[in-house]
Amino acid sequence: MPHSILFLENLNFNTANININSNHPFKKNTENVDNYIENNYQYNPNEINKYYRKHIFKVANRLIRIFSCFSSFIFKLWWSRLIGKNIKEDANQAIHLRKILTELGPTYIKIGQALSTRPDLVPPVYLNELTLLQDKLPSFPNEIAYRFIQEELGCSAQSIYKELSENPIAAASLGQVYKGKLKTGEQVAIKVQRPGLLECITLDIYILRYISHWLQNNFSFIHSDLVAITDELAERIFEEIDYVKEGNNAEEFAKHYSHLPEIYVPKIYWEYTARRVLTMEWIEGTKLTNIEKIQAQGIEATHLVEIGVHCSLCQLLEYGLFHADPHPGNLLAMKDGKLAYLDFGMMSRIESYQRYGFIEAVIHLVNRDFDALAYDYVKLGFLEPETDLTPITVALKEIFNNALGSSVAELNFKNITDQMSSIMYEFPFKVPAYYALILRSMVTLEGIAIGIDPNFKVLSKAYSYVAKRLLTDSSPELRRSLTDLLFKKGNLRWNRLESLMINAQNFQSYDIDIVFDQIADFIFSPQGEFIREQLINEVIDSVDIFGRQIWFKLSITIRKQIGLTRENSIREPKEDNSLKHLKNILIILNDLPGFEPMHLSSLLIKLIAKRETQQMGVKILDGLAHKMMARLVRNLLLEINQSK
Repeated sequence: MPHSILFLENLNFNTANININSNHPFKKNTENVDNYIENNYQYNPNEINKYYRKHIFKVANRLIRIFSCFSSFIFKLWWSRLIGKNIKEDANQAIHLRKILTELGPTYIKIGQALSTRPDLVPPVYLNELTLLQDKLPSFPNEIAYRFIQEELGCSAQSIYKELSENPIAAASLGQVYKGKLKTGEQVAIKVQRPGLLECITLDIYILRYISHWLQNNFSFIHSDLVAITDELAERIFEEIDYVKEGNNAEEFAKHYSHLPEIYVPKIYWEYTARRVLTMEWIEGTKLTNIEKIQAQGIEATHLVEIGVHCSLCQLLEYGLFHADPHPGNLLAMKDGKLAYLDFGMMSRIESYQRYGFIEAVIHLVNRDFDALAYDYVKLGFLEPETDLTPITVALKEIFNNALGSSVAELNFKNITDQMSSIMYEFPFKVPAYYALILRSMVTLEGIAIGIDPNFKVLSKAYSYVAKRLLTDSSPELRRSLTDLLFKKGNLRWNRLESLMINAQNFQSYDIDIVFDQIADFIFSPQGEFIREQLINEVIDSVDIFGRQIWFKLSITIRKQIGLTRENSIREPKEDNSLKHLKNILIILNDLPGFEPMHLSSLLIKLIAKRETQQMGVKILDGLAHKMMARLVRNLLLEINQSK
C-alpha cells in the first residue's frame, strides 16, 4: 500500500484539544440565529446585521486588520494622484492589491476573483492582475477534518472510509480535498470545509456592505450599486460553502450535458455528503494544461478543448445552466478521451431572453449593425433605457471595425473583451453577474486552448454554434434573427446563407434532417410569408433567365445548322447569381456527413404536399406568364419602331 494512504481502522482520533470556535454566529444552537438556521444557511443580510451589531468588538478587530493591510495601498493611490500619475494604469499597484487580497483570506480572494470579471468597476490593468489570484491556502489539521466528517455524517471517518490519504491532496480557500476509498471499494474524493469559514465570511460581508453603502452615499461618480454587488457576491459564496448545493449542481449538470458522448460528470455519494462534507467519485485524469502527458496517452489535446468549448456553448446558449469556474484544475482529460468536469460549487444560470439576446448580438456584429448592437446592451441589462447610445455606438464601431477582418470567427476573444472592458469602464455600464461569469468562463477556456494551439479561436467555434442554432431552432426570436441575417432590403443574401451552412457543419451534432425540417417549417410558417414572397421572386427570375439561356443556345444551334452566319441579334442572358449560389449550396450539402440525395427528394415530397407550395406554384406561373407577355410586347414594339 502506498505510504500516502492510511488505514483508518488503526487511527486513534484525539479531538479533545481542537478549538472549533463554537460561538460563531451561524453554528447550530447559537443565540439569536435560530431563524437563520431554519433557512438552511441561506444568505440573509438582515440576520448578519443583527448579530454583528451585538458583537462590535469582533467588527472593530477585523476593521483594524483590513485597514492596516490597505493603508499603504491607499496612501500610494493618493500619492500617485498627487504627482499626476495615471493610477488606472499602474501595474505595481495592481500587483500590490492582489497580494493584499490573498493575505486577507477566503472572502477577499473570492472578492478579487469576482472583481476580475467586472470591467465596469475595475480598470483593465487591474482586471488582468486579479485573474492571477490563486484560490489556495495552507491546509488545516486532519483532526479538524475528521471531526467535521463525524459531525456532519453522524459516523467516524474510519467507519465510512476504508482508506484515506494521509494528507490533503489539495487545499483551497473554502476547504480541502482527500483521496479515499469506501468500504464498498469505490475510489472517492472527500471535500471538507475549512473551520471558522462561515464566521469569517459573514463578518467580512457585514463590513463590506457597510463600506459599500457609505461609498455610494458619498461619491457621486460611482454608478454601480455596490451593496447589490456585495449581496450578489455573498450569495455565490454561500452557495459554494453548501456542499449539498454543490452535489445538486453536479447532478443537474449531468442531467443536461452527460448526453454529450465525450463529457463525464462524477457521481455524488449522497449517503456520505452533507453541508460541510462532500463525497464524490474519484476521477483519474490529466489537467488540460499538461499537453505532453495528454498527447502521450494518444489523446488529441486540441480536440478536448473543442469538446469543452462545445459543452460551454451548449451551457451558455442552449440550456442556461453553466459551470462558472472551468479552470485547468476543474477540467481533466480521462484516459478514454473524455473530458471530466469537477467542482460544481460555482454555477450560474442565464434566462432564455438573455441567451437569445447574445445570439442576436452576434448577428448584429456580423451585420456590422452597431446601433442595434448598442441597443442589445440595453435589452440585456447592461445599460439603462435612458442612456445616450450615440457615443457607445461610435466606440463599438472603433473597436470592431479595426478588429473585424474577413469574418467574426477570426477574432481573438481575449483581445475583444479587453477592449470592451475599456468601454464598460468609461461608460455607465452595469455588468450583470451572469455576464461576468460567462466572461471568466470563456476567457479561461480560450487561454487553455491557446496554450495548446496558438491559432485556436473560441469565437470561431461560437459562431459555428450560432449558425447551427439559427438553422435548427424554431423559436420566433431566432427565426427573426435568421431573417435579419439573410435578407437586406428585400434581397436574399446568398453568400450569408452559404457561410451559415459552412459554419454550421463545422459544429458537432449538426443534424441535416433537423436543418431541412427547420427550413421547411420556417418557410411555411406565418412568420415566413416574407421569405415565401422573396423565394417566389427569386424562382421567377431564375427560371426566366434559365429559359432565355436555353432559347439562346437553341437559337444559335439552329442558325448554324441552316447556314445563317449573320450575328445573332439576341443578346445572351447573363448567368443568374441565384443559380450559382444554389449550385454552391448543393455542393455544401453534398459534403455534409451523412448527406444522401434522398434527403432532398424527401424534402421536395414534403414541400409539394403543402397547400402553401401549390399557392406558390400558381404565383410563380403567373409571374412567369407576366414576364413572357411583357417581353413579347416589348419585342413587338421594338420591331415596329425598327420597321418605321
